[in-house]
Amino acid sequence: MITLKGDNIYIRALEPNDLEFIYAIENDQSIWEVSNTHTPYSRFLVRQYLENAHQDIYEAKQLRLAICQDQDFPALGLIDLFDFDPKNNRAGIGIVIQGNENRNQNIGSEAVELLIQYAFRNLNLHQLYANIGVENVASKALFTKFGFQCIGIKKDWNLINGNYVDEAVFQLINQQL
Repeated sequence: MITLKGDNIYIRALEPNDLEFIYAIENDQSIWEVSNTHTPYSRFLVRQYLENAHQDIYEAKQLRLAICQDQDFPALGLIDLFDFDPKNNRAGIGIVIQGNENRNQNIGSEAVELLIQYAFRNLNLHQLYANIGVENVASKALFTKFGFQCIGIKKDWNLINGNYVDEAVFQLINQQL
């Protein structure tokens, strides 16, 4: 089981008891635009997903981890490596923190920092990228804090509330290689 510990949070592999948390996040329409979700998920589908969450990142091409504050509290968010491409040593990174009360508390920053370190040190990735809506000021600030640079804009990329909106691609190259 993967557990990465920071000063105030840790990120860990998903557990069967995360079912209700993941069900709530996947069905929270207020964050669908950042999670690229389009339809509700049933508990049955989330349970099936959790049963397969043990797959290695090389097999699943994704690594989803729960963000927690300590052993006694449930998950506060999820952080992912997705579109894992071991041939080209790159992956996408995404994060969602549930609940406004948990945002702007440095939880996301610490989780992103831990996952960047893991991706570069343990997976030997050359680069990470994040897809961020151009209006998402908080996410742009979070990723640029760690050196991600905007390398392009995908015009009219996402249809949100009947309007096409642009999406920026932010990239971080591992300078340690």
